[in-house]
Amino acid sequence: MSSAIAEQNARESTSPLLGTVLAVQANFYRVRLDTQETNQTKCLDVDKPLELLCTRRMRLKKIGVGVMVGDRVAIEEPDWAGGRGAIAEVFPRETELDRPPIANANQILLVFALADPPLDPYQLTRFLIKAESTDLDICLCLNKSDLVTGAELSEWRSRFTSWGYQPVFISVLGSIGLEELRERLNNKISVLAGLSGVGKSSIINYFIPNVNLRVAEVSGKLSRGRHTTRHVELFELPSGGLLADTPGFNQPDLDCVGEELALYFPEIQQRLETLRCQFSDCLHRDEPNCIVRGDWERYEYYLDLLEEAISYQEQLHEQSDADASMKLKSKGKGQSKYEPRLEAKRYRRTSRKTQHQDLQELYKEDPDL
Repeated sequence: MSSAIAEQNARESTSPLLGTVLAVQANFYRVRLDTQETNQTKCLDVDKPLELLCTRRMRLKKIGVGVMVGDRVAIEEPDWAGGRGAIAEVFPRETELDRPPIANANQILLVFALADPPLDPYQLTRFLIKAESTDLDICLCLNKSDLVTGAELSEWRSRFTSWGYQPVFISVLGSIGLEELRERLNNKISVLAGLSGVGKSSIINYFIPNVNLRVAEVSGKLSRGRHTTRHVELFELPSGGLLADTPGFNQPDLDCVGEELALYFPEIQQRLETLRCQFSDCLHRDEPNCIVRGDWERYEYYLDLLEEAISYQEQLHEQSDADASMKLKSKGKGQSKYEPRLEAKRYRRTSRKTQHQDLQELYKEDPDL
């Protein structure tokens, strides 16, 4: 059953209310009710959507149905005075992300800064690959555009076009490009992603002034931002749509195999639309008559990441074939090695019943005892 059909069936029922999970905190879920349902309750102003703090029905827990930020849910037995409710049903998800954990997102808003901290094309490429692997639309947003010259801005625009992207250049402090960004966010669930300190919280504060998220300065010593977001949360845009704030991180994991990596480079896909390589399993590295090899900017990035993807694939193969007495232990920074698996000895005291039975057997064998 599709999500739309499931929700329609729920609307036809008179008891449950429909809503969207905005945040997950321990075993509680903050749910915003749909405007239509809010009007039916007549408990609040029609212009103010109602939110309830909900628990999950034990029945859902028993059958293994979890609740994620972004889930569409049905709520039963609302306590309007206490602002509480219980999630009775979770509708099928259109999309689902594991990191960050969020459901039903439409696009990824990938935010990087052109300066402070300075833009690293290789690091941006890693984020783009991770975003491409989700199959969601990508909106590339470059903040702090007021800190670079017009010539530098034109050069960056040309480079991103050659990569296959049409970014939006903004400056939150300078109020540049924000209306274009607003149009790209309208009526969508967008997931904010990017390094710490690039301005993600500032973007939310601009579009949703009453949120007042904490904003931290960039470290002068490391030229990196400090983490200010601790958990995933959805915020409602006044113009329509939801914006998911996610914890910033400095280096996304590359968890794809070598054959998949080419799918995440728009430049490669553009070349393969008209011509095909000689081999169907071409890795576009040193194979003869490969049409991908050439003088394009991110080709060296591709080769470097390909080696990492192949290493990841080999680790998966070794892990599946490794002896049960070995385990794969991560050493950090993409390094790992196999170590002997320690087997804990189990010491269990013999029960008195067993001891008594042993004594009886021993007495039968030697009655003189």
